[in-house]
Amino acid sequence: MDTLSTHYARLLGIDDSWRVDAVDLRLDERRVEIRLAHVGSGVSCPECGQSCGIADHAEERRWRHLDTMQFTTELVARLPRCRCADHGVKTIVPPWAGKHSRFTLFFEAFAIEVLQACRTVKAAASLLGLSWDAAQTIMDRAVERGLERREATPIPHVGIDEKSFGKGHDYVTVLTDIDGSRVLDVAPERTQAAAEAVLETLTVVQRQEVVAVAADMLPAYASAVANQTPNAELVHDKFHVAKHLGEAVDQVRRAENKALQAEDDDRLKGTRQLWLFNKANLSPAQRRRFAAIRQNGLKTARAWAIKEDFRWFWRHVYPTSAEEFFSQWYAWGVRCRLRPIIKVARMLKRHLPNLLSYFRHRITNATSEGFNSVIQALKYAARGFRSFQNYRTRILFFCGKLDLSPRLPCH
Repeated sequence: MDTLSTHYARLLGIDDSWRVDAVDLRLDERRVEIRLAHVGSGVSCPECGQSCGIADHAEERRWRHLDTMQFTTELVARLPRCRCADHGVKTIVPPWAGKHSRFTLFFEAFAIEVLQACRTVKAAASLLGLSWDAAQTIMDRAVERGLERREATPIPHVGIDEKSFGKGHDYVTVLTDIDGSRVLDVAPERTQAAAEAVLETLTVVQRQEVVAVAADMLPAYASAVANQTPNAELVHDKFHVAKHLGEAVDQVRRAENKALQAEDDDRLKGTRQLWLFNKANLSPAQRRRFAAIRQNGLKTARAWAIKEDFRWFWRHVYPTSAEEFFSQWYAWGVRCRLRPIIKVARMLKRHLPNLLSYFRHRITNATSEGFNSVIQALKYAARGFRSFQNYRTRILFFCGKLDLSPRLPCH
């Protein structure tokens, strides 16, 4: 029959170079302490893997392990320090934990599952009996591990988009794998340097294999795409165009509403959602009100009609027919005498080649837009992020499709 020490040795999956010296049950502290001792004759250098002799032993360290029943469980050991001819004296990495980690591999794997289920570090930390910082450290290590494991497979279509960070006008740049529906990386700000930084997380070969990049019309993003992905076409998709047109309609509405209210006319008061939302998402009462307002010859109604008409641009099959449609739409847009609409129409004219490239690649930033709800939920749960690094970690942890868990010892 196994003794308690051999029983725990089997559960931990340690080999013959380690021995469980003692298992201490501390009822008053609701804690189990498992003491381990190294009994092997040699060790390997953690830097190069070369077999070495033992120089001495480091100070006693502790690792949090999976609970035993309702008791917190810790491993305690003095790790051997090897003497490597190339790297000098180094502390070995134990088989039950990662380098510099205060948790066993089993505990980290379990904690990652809890963090993924909870979506908030505070809730996960409470369930795991950890501090917020300890839980965040596990998440940081998981993302670092996942990025190191990510294979450099071809990624033909990528998206570059901006997301708000913190309060005010703080933004980050997000790189997504459109076909793989995953976030590849995040960089602070929405500058050319930020866009180049996220693209440079791809290998040189991967960047050469990128066929098309979906991005907004920021000149900084266009320059980054040209510099880093020389074989890719830039694609401006319907989400960004719709955003610009929607903002133009809202500018017309605000100006017209101000003028009407000066004459005690409240027809446009409280109608912002009617002009910006999809008609399918309006209630029957809203639809009736919207239909009536559109018949009043308002400037806002004209702006809305121009915006809606552009939807037909994306329904074309060939770029030639789409270009013909654009010419007709553009003539209407620049002659409408609505300054915000004219401004957007001229901007679209300048970027027409990258609008037409959509018909060759049929990609959009829908993947990035789809992550908006997840990212907003992460920001809300965290009550905002003071640290960009924590923000990046959360996005990659939940949206990166990374292999996060440590490799567990075989029994």
